[in-house]
Amino acid sequence: MSYSDGKGGNTLEIFSFAFMQRAFLAVIMVGLLCSALSFFVVLNKLSFMGAGLSHAILGGIAIGVLAGINPLYSGAVFAVAIALLIGYLSKHGKIQEDTLIGVFYSSGMALGIMLISFKQGYYPELFSFLFGNVLAVSIQDLQFLAVVMFFVLLYIVIFFKELFTISFDEELARAAGLPATTLYLGLLVCLALTIVVSVKVVGVVLASALLVIPAAAGYRLSGNYRLMLLFSLLTGLVAGLAGLFISYYLNIPSGAAIVLCASAIFFLSFLSRK
Repeated sequence: MSYSDGKGGNTLEIFSFAFMQRAFLAVIMVGLLCSALSFFVVLNKLSFMGAGLSHAILGGIAIGVLAGINPLYSGAVFAVAIALLIGYLSKHGKIQEDTLIGVFYSSGMALGIMLISFKQGYYPELFSFLFGNVLAVSIQDLQFLAVVMFFVLLYIVIFFKELFTISFDEELARAAGLPATTLYLGLLVCLALTIVVSVKVVGVVLASALLVIPAAAGYRLSGNYRLMLLFSLLTGLVAGLAGLFISYYLNIPSGAAIVLCASAIFFLSFLSRK
């Protein structure tokens, strides 16, 4: 069966392009990864943490730009370091977590802006990291994404019950002998790495959205937490694929299209009854 697109061709012909094949794989992986982690982000009220880290990693990306290395690698190291610092200081430094996030949020952004100003000439890839450009995903980006996805999902699968427990009652988890602080720091590391691999798809500005909206929609559409996780995964996957097609055919930024599709699902979820 043939499907005609607005450009007069076959809709499936877009997958004959190598860049669309890479974009397709990236959207699927990022959609599933962010949606799975979104479940714990919403339960642990880490939405502001996601927003803070997504903006703070600009400093790490800028370091990669100046050093001539892959900005995703430098951004990953930078993001993990910030996440661990925030988590540790909030537990042992007697200072509120949201305050620490605000400090690192602004400091990371300021560092990135300062370092980028030292770069001579025009750096087009920078806009891909700021606003997302899934069509520019390379083989190396996919490999890095696959590695991060494997370890993050492995962590979630192995410690799912423990993470679920500390999400509701950390004191009960400690009383049961669970290493609550270690598990929480591990969750923050997963959050940081997921944000880093998401910036190539939706950009620094919108990366945190995919860590909140899918689970928020799943919460609205479900009556229990198993269904919440399932609907979260479906929301991320559907929004990613729909946004990819929309961005290609309407020639609009991919990150914005994906996030708007996820937002549309969230707002439509208010029409449902639990």
